[in-house]
Parts: sequence; C-alpha cells; structure tokens
Amino acid sequence: MGNTIITAALTGNIHVPSMSPYLPLTPRQLIDEAVRCEQAGAAVVHVHARNPADGKPTTDLNIYREILSGIKSATNLVVSPTTGGTAAMTPQERIRVVRELKPEMATFNAGSLNFALYPVVSKIPEFKHPWEKEFLESTEGFIFPNTFTSLKVFCETMNAVQTKPELEVYDVGQITNLAQIITEGFLKKPIYLQFVLGILGGIPANPDNLLFLTNTARKVLGEFELSVCAAGRHQFPMGVINMIQGGHMRVGLEDNLYISKGQLAKSNAEQVEKAVRLARELGLETASPDDARQILGLKGPDKVNY
Repeated sequence: MGNTIITAALTGNIHVPSMSPYLPLTPRQLIDEAVRCEQAGAAVVHVHARNPADGKPTTDLNIYREILSGIKSATNLVVSPTTGGTAAMTPQERIRVVRELKPEMATFNAGSLNFALYPVVSKIPEFKHPWEKEFLESTEGFIFPNTFTSLKVFCETMNAVQTKPELEVYDVGQITNLAQIITEGFLKKPIYLQFVLGILGGIPANPDNLLFLTNTARKVLGEFELSVCAAGRHQFPMGVINMIQGGHMRVGLEDNLYISKGQLAKSNAEQVEKAVRLARELGLETASPDDARQILGLKGPDKVNY
C-alpha cells in the first residue's frame, strides 16, 4: 500500500482569475481537473466552488453538488469540500455543505486569524472582473472567524454524518484549540492535521516553523496523520520536508499558481506530477484513493449524499 497521500487543492478562493488563465472556475473545469489529478497520482482533491459566469467564490450548494457528483462519477478520488464559507455566514450555514452532501472528508479550520490577500493588488496590472480588486482589498480588514462555538458545531455535524475533519492549522495556538475540543469530547481521535503555512496572518512558511508545529502537535495531541500545504514558492519545499518526516503533501492552484520560478502551472495535474516525482526520488510510494481511505479511516464513497 502506498503511504504518502498527495492532495490537489483545485481552485480555492484566494487567487482571482486575472492572476492565471489556467485557474479552473466552472464545475466542468473542476471535474476535468480532478480527472487529470487522479491520473497524475493524486488521492484526494480539495474543492471550492466558483460562480461559472465570473469566477467569484460561491457557497451555492447546487454548484457544490454538481462538482462533487461529477468528480465521483468520473474518478475514485476522495473529495474534501471546504467549510470556509464567508464572514457573513453562521457556523450552521458554513457547515451546510457537509450536512447536506455528507462527503467522506471536509476541511475544518482550527482557529480564527487575519487572512490577508490585499498586498497582491499592486501586482495585478489589469483585472478581468470588477469583483476581483474589491475582494482582494477587503481582506485588509478581514478576520477569518473560527471560534470554539463554531468548532463544536462543525464537530457535531461531521460526527453525525461520519465526515472526517481535515484539521487546518494556520498557527501554533490552533493546536491547543484542537486539544481543548478533544478534551471536551467533540473531536474524536484518530485525527488528520494539515498545516497551512505562509498565509499573511498565519505562521510563516519555513523549515523551523514546520518542525516546531510538528513537535508541538506531537506533544499536545499525540499521534496523528499530517499533511502540509504552503503558499506560493514555499509549496514544494515544505511539502518535501513533510514527506521526509513521514507525512503527506498538498499541492494545487489554490495555494500556488506556479510550477517553477516564473512559470505558471498549466493545470493542477502538473503540480501533482511534480509532487509524485519528488516522492519517488525520496523512495516513497504514493497512496491511491483507496489507500488514503484506509490510512485516514474514511467511510467510503458509497456513503456520501451526492
């Protein structure tokens, strides 16, 4: 069994269409990207939805259903939708995608933080759509809210529908958040962590911080499976370090638009192929989707609601 899980985060809600012509926006594009990622060696895809007309991030449940059902019908991939929602949504509204669609896995953000994208505005010479500049500028005053109340709401819903939480940790204090809700009985072990490095407002992406987070999590949480993603040019170096320490790697256009310095990635699959090559150079076997289900203890695609 392959034991290194490669995840592809297909589009996210960070990058805007003006930043790359290769960013998938429509349900069909996302489904096709997922197919290519599976062929390239990914076991998991992480999904955000966008308005197919202009690429603006959306929480429309019908669009999510179209994307997830399309991926399921065309691949064997594990699909992990976001629960990020918007700042105006209640925790119950943000978790609706899990409550209604009952995926095998979904993201679970482990704490609140500033989540700032506004510095990139000055680097984009021309915007394709009116919403893009306003969206990026608005993040200067944005706090991504993930209170203990919302964490417990997410846990209760995920437990009820047997959806595995993919625990997104942006900074060290969020590890103790998770320890607290484990102590209170809301979050169940075994757990799957994903360190998210290099977001403006979170912990910087460098080897010292990755090892610090890993060692802290081991002391506070005990045993766990660990994936790592990192913003921009840090994506591959941080992923390789985590594979060396026995963990998993996330790539994809949500986190990084490039395949190498100055060269835009033409697809998520191009980054998956590179991650697989790097894993093999380290003597590692990458996991199939069914391997990932066994490693993470997932319920299986026959128990989702899409």
